[in-house]
Amino acid sequence: MADEADKKDDVAADAEGSGKKKLAGKQLILFIVLPVVVLLGGGAAAYFLLFNKPATAESPEKTKDKAKENKEEKKGAEAKGGEKGKEGQPKQEGGIKISEGPNGEGFMTVPDVIVNIVTSDARPVYLKLRLTLQTKDTETAETIRPLLPRILDQFTGFLRELRAEDIAGSAGYSRLQLELLKRVNLAVAPAQVDDVLIEEMLVQ
Repeated sequence: MADEADKKDDVAADAEGSGKKKLAGKQLILFIVLPVVVLLGGGAAAYFLLFNKPATAESPEKTKDKAKENKEEKKGAEAKGGEKGKEGQPKQEGGIKISEGPNGEGFMTVPDVIVNIVTSDARPVYLKLRLTLQTKDTETAETIRPLLPRILDQFTGFLRELRAEDIAGSAGYSRLQLELLKRVNLAVAPAQVDDVLIEEMLVQ
């Protein structure tokens, strides 16, 4: 009987000990883990409140005004660049390049002229010309710029009537220059072009 009583006391003591251990484990969780969780949560909340401010949405009118302003600035910069370009660089617009020579003369390079002409054996070939018109100054070149369609029409009509033999050799080259000069001055009168410079002439 005494042994049974001792066993009961031991079981009770074990139960009481395990109960104390469980309580100590819970206290450990409450006093260590809980403060850490609270600190982490508070830190996260402080970060979101202080550093992660939401971007203020602009009104549609303000956004439109800003876009319009940027567009006007870009257009102004392009116009400025197209008018002057870099210092000393020629103005260029629509394939037409105007530059000033060393003595103040103006040079206007026009788009390439390509026509088909015929040979003595009736074989069609292509003539390609790259031309620059020389004027007394760049103001005159600017004056005749709007007349470019008329100039090209005069050139094309004349060149289509040529044969390959007409432009052969230095004599043919000089004759071609004179004929082009005569026709360009008909197109731009009363303005005056002083010379037609042939930068490239290709027959193929």
